[in-house]
Amino acid sequence: MPEFSNLGPSRLPKTHKISIAGVAALGAAALALTVLPGTGESGTAAAAVEPAAFSATVASTRTLSESVTKQHVTADKQAQVAAKAKAAADAKAKAEAEAKKRDAAAAASRSAARKPVYANNLDGWIRQSLDIMKSKGIPGSYEGLHRNIMRESTGNPMAINGWDINAINGVPSKGLLQVIQPTFNAYHVPGTSWNIYDPVANITAAANYAADKYGSMDNVNSAY
Repeated sequence: MPEFSNLGPSRLPKTHKISIAGVAALGAAALALTVLPGTGESGTAAAAVEPAAFSATVASTRTLSESVTKQHVTADKQAQVAAKAKAAADAKAKAEAEAKKRDAAAAASRSAARKPVYANNLDGWIRQSLDIMKSKGIPGSYEGLHRNIMRESTGNPMAINGWDINAINGVPSKGLLQVIQPTFNAYHVPGTSWNIYDPVANITAAANYAADKYGSMDNVNSAY
């Protein structure tokens, strides 16, 4: 084998071929440099470039780049559409929640407006008792209650009988309609006070007892 120790960069052996490849950044574009056999003397080979293949590779790379760019644009648009849809959904949910709060507040306001206010006197006590009696299905009229109250206690909610048979037996009659404690306990109407001297509680318990024994307080015209 011959030695080639002193060959310069432009002097290559006649029988060697050297291929040099360059790689493009986004694809593989090849430039082939080929050393052709000489005529008997050492010489420089001509570089052969394949322009058609290179152009095709560049075009392919450009197409790929454009495709990637379009995909990015499409993804961005889809993200924007999704973000807008979520914002719209959140705004709708917030509006509905606020509407429900307003409706609840309005309903509470209407309920408060409809809730009657009773005077803290005999007229108010009777009217409040009648509303409770109506809600519980207990019969009785304003006239029937008022008439019996005036006979039994003259309208004094703290009245107590200390002389009749009930008092002698240790269970005096008490309150507006002079009810004894066992009767009050047995005919107490839920939602009213358990204090026998409470005007509304006393009236409704007595009316409940009278309804059971006489059909209604309206039918009572004497001690009952």
